[in-house]
Amino acid sequence: MGALEVRLATTTEEIEAAQELRFRVFYDEMGAKKDALQAIEQRDADRFDPVCDHLLVYDTALPGPQHKQIVGTYRLMRTDQANKTHGFYSASEYDVQRLTLSKPELNFLELGRSCVKPEYRSKRTVELLWQGIWAYCRRHSIDVMMGCASFQGAVPMAHALCLSFLNQNARADSEWDVRALPEHYHAMDLMPAEGVNMKLALFSMPPLIKGYLRLGGMIGDGAVADESFGTTDVFIILPVSRISSRYISYYGAEADRFI
Repeated sequence: MGALEVRLATTTEEIEAAQELRFRVFYDEMGAKKDALQAIEQRDADRFDPVCDHLLVYDTALPGPQHKQIVGTYRLMRTDQANKTHGFYSASEYDVQRLTLSKPELNFLELGRSCVKPEYRSKRTVELLWQGIWAYCRRHSIDVMMGCASFQGAVPMAHALCLSFLNQNARADSEWDVRALPEHYHAMDLMPAEGVNMKLALFSMPPLIKGYLRLGGMIGDGAVADESFGTTDVFIILPVSRISSRYISYYGAEADRFI
């Protein structure tokens, strides 16, 4: 799309550049707590990175080598990749295994570590990332997308309006439900329904969560306060079968706006 293009990382340099971008956004900008190694390396890296795929947005108009042109990233982990690391990343906060084991015939994809450079936080960049995700889903026959999405600030009560709205209007049914682990569980139903201003709740919602809802995403049971990253997390479940045909057409590679 113009000078922007989206594709998977293929080199160590590209993955490290994505980790550096994540560090700048999560630690420098948003104030996540860094350990000694992260402070030295200036990269957000963990044990899941080597087995995951890394979706990258490049601005090809920028000077320098390709790994210096990365302006956005998403980390993708399929069921077969998660098996190599003894589970999905989000399993440290939510009982993901309950869902995946109950549907062994389905292929799950965990979306995580989403971030974009501040000057590229536009509709175009986000749409390009979603075009890449949709192409990836088709390539790997993905049935369900899932993962944690965050509110800034690790105090769930500060997000009472949005959490209550999600709990009352977007909760997953029993077939798809995923519950926060007992030691991390925070109730989301913090306000009575008559006290929830739906328009204000949607206006206050992080764009990423709002985007998942538009596509048909459901919300798991309970919020989690992530003290390390300084966020309040909710769990997203998005079966591909719930995505409406108009969004599939919109994010398809043949859409005119990508020419």
